[in-house]
Amino acid sequence: MPCRFLSVFVFVLMFASCTTTPVAHAPDRDLGLLWVKHAAEYEAVTRQVYQAARLALPRLIEDQFWTALPGQEDAEGLRPAIIFDMDETVVSGIDFQLTHERPFENWKHEAWSMANTASAVPGFVRFAVAARDAGVELFFVTNRPCEPIVGSNDPCPQQIIAMTDIVETGIETDADHVMLAFEQSDWTKEKAVRRQHIARTHRVIMLFGDDLSDFIPCVRAKPAAPCTEAATADSRRRAVEQFSDYWGNGWYVLPNPMHGSWTSAR
Repeated sequence: MPCRFLSVFVFVLMFASCTTTPVAHAPDRDLGLLWVKHAAEYEAVTRQVYQAARLALPRLIEDQFWTALPGQEDAEGLRPAIIFDMDETVVSGIDFQLTHERPFENWKHEAWSMANTASAVPGFVRFAVAARDAGVELFFVTNRPCEPIVGSNDPCPQQIIAMTDIVETGIETDADHVMLAFEQSDWTKEKAVRRQHIARTHRVIMLFGDDLSDFIPCVRAKPAAPCTEAATADSRRRAVEQFSDYWGNGWYVLPNPMHGSWTSAR
């Protein structure tokens, strides 16, 4: 086990030993969790999303003028890339959601990830393999935050946890392709900044996510820089309509009734 990974492991064990035994959410009341965990329909929807994207892949690779990023210019000739969110898009978080003790805290998720093998969202691996075989570069933009933890000198110990989770689904990756919140000074939880960073060197042909912010900037009730205005439920719906031509055409949204920016929009 690499030294930096070992330090993170020690940290999560320290905190795990100080907490009460995780308790399950009341399953009879949280139908969103139950649906993701048990409904065959959930798996059908995620497979449908990735299958539709796989069928569109050759067309979007071939069209050198196509980009899934509104405003990206002069992208023809750049290597094609796809940007994925991580949790509930690539890595399934349902077992964590069912067992963690509320309220959510980042260290709880880190400890759970270290102690458990990650599972892929159904359909992701087959699609990712097909995209890589077609010469597309895969990036993972997650709002898991870089932040210091006790017992580690690594400024971003969460990155190795995130990379390990992706690898455990069956898809290899590295630090250059996994971008966390606060990893750089201007990488806030507003993902548009990181998407633009990728777009400097790549033609982004597809976006995948479970949250509106994985596609459209400034849709959070609590805005993060460079956004300044709070989004509302109505403004979010207008944004969906504004970019209606992209849904299912370069933009692919995965179902997540459990958590996300939608929960605070009014």
